[in-house]
Amino acid sequence: MIKLRTAEGAVISVERDIIEQSGTIRNMLSDVGSTDKPIPVPNVSGPILSKIIEYCRHHRNDPGRRQPKESNVLEESDSSDAVIQRAIEQMDEFDHQFCRVDQGTLFDIILAANFLDIQPLLDLAGYTVANMVKGKSVEEIRSTFNIKNDFTPEEEEEVLKENAWCEN
Repeated sequence: MIKLRTAEGAVISVERDIIEQSGTIRNMLSDVGSTDKPIPVPNVSGPILSKIIEYCRHHRNDPGRRQPKESNVLEESDSSDAVIQRAIEQMDEFDHQFCRVDQGTLFDIILAANFLDIQPLLDLAGYTVANMVKGKSVEEIRSTFNIKNDFTPEEEEEVLKENAWCEN
């Protein structure tokens, strides 16, 4: 068992094969070897770490989860739609339900997955956010994410002109 110390100082124990899906933890363990001391994960709260462990536990037997990615280089023939479609096909019902959380929790999962270097989870959460904005107007997106418009009317008009190509 590996012990992890959360941002609040709580210690959570987890099986090594589960938490090694995290590139950050895998690299730490590679550097220090086995240890009885808790590994600090200061950027991750206890509830979020528990949620991430739930995700990793579910995917513990998925092939390739503990190996570093060789490269994220796409084949020339890969369109972004093809890449997204492959990612969707790899999701199971658990994945579809996992990110059905409040916005704050979802963004904490994104930050933690990035810090812990769990790329499949980061991809899943990013896909969830992308679906939240898909087909929405600028105003709807601002409302969804509680974003204040700090552009002057002139600046906003200029930005809309520059990005008119992506409106359709």
